[in-house]
Amino acid sequence: QVQLVESGGGSVQAGGSLSLSCARSGYIRGFVCMAWFRQAPGKEREEVAAIYSTGDSTYYADSVKGRFTISRDNAKNAVYLQMNSLKPEDTAMYYCAAAADPYGTTYYGCVAHVKVDFSYWGQGTQVTVSS
Repeated sequence: QVQLVESGGGSVQAGGSLSLSCARSGYIRGFVCMAWFRQAPGKEREEVAAIYSTGDSTYYADSVKGRFTISRDNAKNAVYLQMNSLKPEDTAMYYCAAAADPYGTTYYGCVAHVKVDFSYWGQGTQVTVSS
């Protein structure tokens, strides 16, 4: 059974930084698209960043480009989100998600923000940015 566990959330002042981690347990056959989503109260869930299990391409929402960096460690089955220059509007619950890609057909969708079926979700970690 695949499980995703996020850590690293917290409270920070505007302009500060936080680093989120997502540890994946359980086996996923083939390739994997990993992503970070966030949802603020009263707002729709937003995909913030995504990375595929191979290659260097990544996806970032326009709202976080230049400030957030997604990375992975395949040996540890982990994905990270480094968040710099945080703004109050970054306040949200942040979720890690994974999409299995057994045949290697989801690479483009993963890094180009085309619809991907994320089957696995973590419980979320809260990020609060005060002004």
